Amino acid sequence: MLAPWVWVLGLPLAIGWHATGQPVPALLWGLVVGVTGSVIPMVVIVRGARRGRWEGHHVTNREGRVVPFIACIGSLAVGVVILVVGDAPRQMLALALAMFATLVTCVAITFALPVGGARGWKISMHAAVAAGASVMLVIAYGPWLALSAIAVVLVDWSRVELGDHTRAQVVWGSVVGAAVGGGSYLWLVDVLG
Repeated sequence: MLAPWVWVLGLPLAIGWHATGQPVPALLWGLVVGVTGSVIPMVVIVRGARRGRWEGHHVTNREGRVVPFIACIGSLAVGVVILVVGDAPRQMLALALAMFATLVTCVAITFALPVGGARGWKISMHAAVAAGASVMLVIAYGPWLALSAIAVVLVDWSRVELGDHTRAQVVWGSVVGAAVGGGSYLWLVDVLG
């Protein structure tokens, strides 16, 4: 229920509503970001899991994340182009670019950043997406949405409880999501404003 694909499908609809205040444009722009940021990558992930290319739809093995990350980056890049060409509301473009920045940062940490003498670290995408979405909702709708942080804590707890991540991996995932995702969204809304 709180998996990244759910956040990435729902958040654009909420931001689309905030940006337009009208159901049809909110749905249109929200679906552009939701489909390119969530649905298309999930199709790739589920198909790969069914074919045994990686461990399940959560892609728990770090090495198996290469193709899903490429699919996410490529699909979301197409979404950004559609937003630019379609003259989408600036909040939607800020959202897609902030999501892109978070994704690229997580890819860099997962495959390039040396941690503890080893190259790469399996940062929690669940935590990054949840924390980034929570911060973006607060930015768009105000302080009452800080209650969404409860969902972030539940996501982080569940990833550790399931044995998919260490505490450090979910904490740093949350930090990256909040700082890179939320921070870049705040900055881009102001810059593109």
